[in-house]
Amino acid sequence: MTAERESGDGALPEDVVELAALVRRVVGSRIRDVALVDDFVQETLARVLAAIGRLDGRAIGPYAIVTARHLVASHWRRNDTAKRHEHRLFDPGTSERSEDRVVQLEEAEAMRAALDRLLPRERELLVAHEVEGRDTGSLAGELRSTPGAVASQLNRSRAKLRVEYLLELDGDPPTAKCRPVLLSLSAGDRRRQRELDAGYHLLDCDFCAALSEPLFDRSAKGSDNEKRVPVGADADIVVARQEGREVAVRAGFSETEATVIATAVSEIARNIVRFARRGDVTVSIVTNGSATGVMVVARDAGPGIDDVELALEVGFSTYGGLGLGLPGSRRLMDEFEIISEVGRGTTVTMTKWHQR
Repeated sequence: MTAERESGDGALPEDVVELAALVRRVVGSRIRDVALVDDFVQETLARVLAAIGRLDGRAIGPYAIVTARHLVASHWRRNDTAKRHEHRLFDPGTSERSEDRVVQLEEAEAMRAALDRLLPRERELLVAHEVEGRDTGSLAGELRSTPGAVASQLNRSRAKLRVEYLLELDGDPPTAKCRPVLLSLSAGDRRRQRELDAGYHLLDCDFCAALSEPLFDRSAKGSDNEKRVPVGADADIVVARQEGREVAVRAGFSETEATVIATAVSEIARNIVRFARRGDVTVSIVTNGSATGVMVVARDAGPGIDDVELALEVGFSTYGGLGLGLPGSRRLMDEFEIISEVGRGTTVTMTKWHQR
């Protein structure tokens, strides 16, 4: 297995082969279907790549383990639900449910309670920026500070709000160490994660392990903010390109910038069609502090890439055509990560950021 990463604050583990093998052991001990195991391994690695810039190096392995466990557990829960309802004449997953409104009310109440747990200055700053739409420059002038300092304070307040919101929904943490660990994960404070040995706490604490994934999830909620396109034919490349452009425009990118993102999406989708025959491309709006961006995750179960470094060299065409291929896609995006396992498939994760 080979991997390449460009940009971002984090770094891949020195031995990605060991990380993939570790995830495969975790999934393989719970799933017997080889194709399904491959899918779960790639999904886990994609999620680790998305969170890696916010993780201390020692926490990467434990986070990969708990993520793999949760993916498998979710799979079995979905299967159990399907079996319980298979005698019915409707799909309970798509029908209107009477409890949906109750859930929405509970979530709104949890957010109000989480806001109340913030310090008054934290709450006032968040409301001014997120609700009233004031930029960091005007807030800095009022507070006699700098835009950078205001942005940092906003990031810390958002991190705290995420933790308090989840705790309001899930209940009080079981140990005194839980809240500091969750705050360090939410804020991406790797120094604090090292001090708390956060990675191994995730392995020992099921409560924090369950909350770690939503803390790292930077995708904006709502069906319009995420589009998944199954890819298996040339026509699917066109669909993936169109969805990429639409999501980019929705994220605030200009038409020109959206075209750049759509081009990168089409090149990655083209690789899936040419080599893997089947796969999927997911395009979603993501946020990180004051920045909004578009993240593209392309997964396939094809033959994999034997030499990733060679495939990423400028001028190398992975399918012998006139397209940009992997090197061109990497140049078009701000962040680019690829993990490929020969005989099992490839996962490409790339992000373009738009500063608000």
